[in-house]
Amino acid sequence: MADLHPTIEAFLKVVQSGKKEDLIPLLADDVLFKPPTYWKEWPGKEITARILSHVALIFKEFKYHRTIGDGQCFFLEFHCKVNGLDAVGVDIVTLDDAGLIKLFEVVMRPHKTVGELRKEMNIRTMQDPFFQKLAFNR
Repeated sequence: MADLHPTIEAFLKVVQSGKKEDLIPLLADDVLFKPPTYWKEWPGKEITARILSHVALIFKEFKYHRTIGDGQCFFLEFHCKVNGLDAVGVDIVTLDDAGLIKLFEVVMRPHKTVGELRKEMNIRTMQDPFFQKLAFNR
């Protein structure tokens, strides 16, 4: 991990510690989140932090196994379970010139587990007042 950008090192520590409030300072104001569950992009720091907080409640036995990258682009391979189903995925993280996360894209398989993730995320976001407010503003 000696070659990792300080933001990536800090992100990995946040994931390990579970202190989601420590995630906010790592995100650019205009960060873009691309989920594995559908073809939609979520813009903004608060949305990205909330989505990742919900995901942290859904993923069980989550562990990063490999981190590859340098400069501003990193690939973080993970394994986890969603409602007992195994999954493997990659977080593709791109940093801006200030070293903040400007793009966070998740690719994941298998399809059945991604479907289970989508179901669980829909339940949580429908109960989250922040996301309820977004739905009414569209």
